[in-house]
Amino acid sequence: MNGTTALEKDPNFLMSNGTKFQNGGQCDVTSESPTTSSESTQDEGTKLKKRETWSRNIDFLLACIGFSVGLGNVWRFPYLCYKNGGGAFLIPYLICVALGGIPMFYLEVAVGQFMSEGGIGAWKICPLLQGIGFATTLIVFLLNIYYNVILTWAFYYLFASFTSVLPWSTCDNDWNTPNCRVSYGVNDTVNGTTMNSTLALVNATASNKSVDAVTEYWERKVLQISAGIEYPGIVKWDLALCLLLAWIVIYFCIWKGIKSSGKVMYFTATSPYILMTVLLIRGATLDGAIDGIKFYLIPTWERLGDVQVWVDAGTQIFFSYSISLGALTALGSYNKFHHNSWR
Repeated sequence: MNGTTALEKDPNFLMSNGTKFQNGGQCDVTSESPTTSSESTQDEGTKLKKRETWSRNIDFLLACIGFSVGLGNVWRFPYLCYKNGGGAFLIPYLICVALGGIPMFYLEVAVGQFMSEGGIGAWKICPLLQGIGFATTLIVFLLNIYYNVILTWAFYYLFASFTSVLPWSTCDNDWNTPNCRVSYGVNDTVNGTTMNSTLALVNATASNKSVDAVTEYWERKVLQISAGIEYPGIVKWDLALCLLLAWIVIYFCIWKGIKSSGKVMYFTATSPYILMTVLLIRGATLDGAIDGIKFYLIPTWERLGDVQVWVDAGTQIFFSYSISLGALTALGSYNKFHHNSWR
């Protein structure tokens, strides 16, 4: 059996990222210039396509930030804090960040940068486990489908909000039921009738069927939920058009590769922070905001003994950082070979 390795046969073996491995374990980068389009290089008759790289280092940084801070942080993290003891949840969360989140995040980016391959090709580093790459790609495909549905709902509500009176703020619409209510305030409205809060609360408790206007708009107008899965109903063309718009927007974000998606990151990475700042200011001005702040900052220490709190903290790290999905590997693969991704 011939024990000669590929590197011994070809001492100037060329990787797809343009890095040439030479005898003695030394390496040399054949080209350091950033590329905005796929170029071809010739090495002993073999044609290799060179991988694109980020135009600027800030593009990669914003891409990682945009991938780590999104809808999951705006919606899910506050809910988990409320569920798991307020400030006490931050302790297992930060521990999971230090022990799991940051090391795994860096590992995936570094592997992608070293291999200059995406989530599938990077597993050539260990061919026996290459099936993991295909599995994670399938998972990301399914995630993208349902995330686009969420974007569809966002577009739908955006277009519906261009009215003087928000359609989900009243109970006198054709989709509302007799059990519709607006709120339990000083003057409550139930099915278009104004009454005091005590009477509204008594009626709602007695019937146990009171539904707020926001929920009815969501279930009866937007989704038009049927009686069961055996009743698929008809296609809602307004939602279908919003879904088409969401896919068109995504296409134009990525159609030129990282040359276009890198620029999109300037908006997608910063917009969640703007949104959270707006929500923070709005929440701080509401009645009872100080009680919520106290609950958030004052820990419930006995909750730390609950295993579920630690499970939720670890799950949130993997969820928000998109770890083990191959996406970080793909982002790192567009770095130059000698880029200091750790810094």
